[in-house]
Amino acid sequence: MPERIYLDHAATTPIRPEAVAAVAEGMKVKINPSSPHAEGRAARAALEDARSRIKAALDWDGELIFTSGASEAIAIAMSRAKGGRRLISAIEHDSVVFAAPEALAFPMTGGVPGDALAELIARNERPVVALQHVNSETGNWQCIEAVAELVRPANGLLVCDCAQSAGKVELPNADMIVISAHKLGGPTGIGALLVRDFAMLEPSGGQELGYRRGTENLPGALGFAAALEAPGQLRDHGVSDKFIQPLIDLADAVCENGGQVVDADAPTSMFIGAYAMPGLSSEAQLIHFDLAGFAVSAGSACSSGSLKPSRTLAALGIPEDVASRSIRMSIGWSTTVADIEAFRETWINIASSAKARAA
Repeated sequence: MPERIYLDHAATTPIRPEAVAAVAEGMKVKINPSSPHAEGRAARAALEDARSRIKAALDWDGELIFTSGASEAIAIAMSRAKGGRRLISAIEHDSVVFAAPEALAFPMTGGVPGDALAELIARNERPVVALQHVNSETGNWQCIEAVAELVRPANGLLVCDCAQSAGKVELPNADMIVISAHKLGGPTGIGALLVRDFAMLEPSGGQELGYRRGTENLPGALGFAAALEAPGQLRDHGVSDKFIQPLIDLADAVCENGGQVVDADAPTSMFIGAYAMPGLSSEAQLIHFDLAGFAVSAGSACSSGSLKPSRTLAALGIPEDVASRSIRMSIGWSTTVADIEAFRETWINIASSAKARAA
């Protein structure tokens, strides 16, 4: 069988060899980092070293709380941030919606907040505002600075979900930042909540300086650090430049063959793209691409198994007909230019076959 091409990095990205090696070394340290004896103190030192390395790699000078992943980090931020009413954008990941069921939603159009956010902030004292950095279904950017300019004067807190951008671009200026190791080449089962100052967060007791209960995942932390330090990250100088023209060619090919780039008018990152194909449902496309040797998805991995219309695409104003014909292609550290070119040609072939069948 020909080698398959993986283009679903927004769901999870293949673990880097450096991270595998670091996790393996960490597994040899079968000691609880919270234990007071010499072995426990050695494990603690290794954990704190990993914490420092991750902060350095992300250029973060605040605090870092290890979690089991982005969902737990979001739950901690939304439930324990010291502030008033929770306000979330209408396009947030489901984990944010679940973590703040009584939150008020505000629209984001073209990556900027509408007047509704300013009105909500004016009516709610010291709000905690949650906004993703890069949308996981379309790849569009949200203007964090524009939201920060509204939140900071109101003495509010800004929580930013950077699961799709950490390790790829510079972190935004937020009070709390959510990151996930397995989105950037680290192991699954570990993430982090970056906190500008612990005074912004209610403690819970237990580990992580009293801000998260549970035995620390030392192997995961070591793998997390190794993944961020590995060369060839999309954020590294020159690494992503090679993808610019192939991605432009892909978008042109989609449009020339009757398709659409979803939410094309919004500022969009290069590492996630959504494309609507004429005459073929998302589910049918996934089957065709899978048979052709491509791993892609129809949206967020947390909800792609559902047949319900995408809540995020609807909030972005994408017509249901377009959303129902859209698939997501996302790149990562192991992607090559040849992968994108092969996807483009396969997209054209599948679209042409669908058109011929409909004729």
